[in-house]
Amino acid sequence: MYELWKALKEAKKYRWVELSHPLNNDSPYWAGIPDGAVELGTTYFDWGNEMLDCLIQTFKFPGQFGTHIDFPGHFIKDAPLSEAYGAKDLVFPLCVLDVTAQVAEDPCYAVTVEDIKNYEAKYGPIPDGAFVALYTGWSARWPDMDALSGIAVDGSENFPGWSLEALQYIYEERSAAANGHEALDTDASRVAAAAGDLACERYVLGKGKVQIEVLCNLDKVPPAGAVLVAAYPRIAGATGLPVRVWAIVEE
Repeated sequence: MYELWKALKEAKKYRWVELSHPLNNDSPYWAGIPDGAVELGTTYFDWGNEMLDCLIQTFKFPGQFGTHIDFPGHFIKDAPLSEAYGAKDLVFPLCVLDVTAQVAEDPCYAVTVEDIKNYEAKYGPIPDGAFVALYTGWSARWPDMDALSGIAVDGSENFPGWSLEALQYIYEERSAAANGHEALDTDASRVAAAAGDLACERYVLGKGKVQIEVLCNLDKVPPAGAVLVAAYPRIAGATGLPVRVWAIVEE
C-alpha cells in the first residue's frame, strides 16, 4: 500500500472534531452589513426542468459570515487576500488556551501573557507554525446575536477576547502562524472600547497572519497535541470567507 494511504488510514482512527458552526438563512452576521446580504440555497434550476432534470442553487453571503477566516487585506490596504494562501498554509498544530474560568468571573476578560505562560508550563512552548485558539465558552451563545455580542441593559457590548500583549507574545516571543476564537471579534470588548478600534485584529492582520473567528467545540479538543485543518472555496480577492474547520485528535 502507498505510504500516504497508510497514513490516511491511521489518521481516520483518530477523533475528528468539527470546529465550525452550521449556517442557514437565519444565522447572524455583523450589524454593519445591510439586510439581505444572506440568501442561502435559492433555487435557480429545479427538478422537472425540460433542459436538464437537476437542482442548482445560488448562495449569497458576506465574507465575514459564521465561522470565517480573515485575511490581512480585511484591515490592511493592499495586503494579501484569499488567493495568497495555499493548502499547506491551512494545516496547523493546535494549541487551545482555556480561560473559561476567568470569563465566568468577567465576561469581558482579555487573555493575558501570564495565562499563556501558565499554559506553556503545563503543555510546553507554543510550537512554530501553531494555530492558537482562545477557548472562552462563548460559542454556546450561537446563534443568538445579542448573546454573542453580550448586549447589556445600557446597549453596550460585553464579550471576551484577546489582549494586544497576548497576541504579541504568541507572534513575537513565539512563532505562531494564526489565531482564533469563539467570539465575533478578536479584541475583548473592553480592549476595543479603550482603543477606540479593533487594535488586536489590526495587529494580527498587519503582521500578515490569518485568523479564524466564531469557532465552536473547542471543549472537545485537548489543550495540546491536535492538528487543525481549515478549508475555504478558492474565491480570489476575498477579505474573508466562511470556512470549514476541524481538528484531528489523537487518542
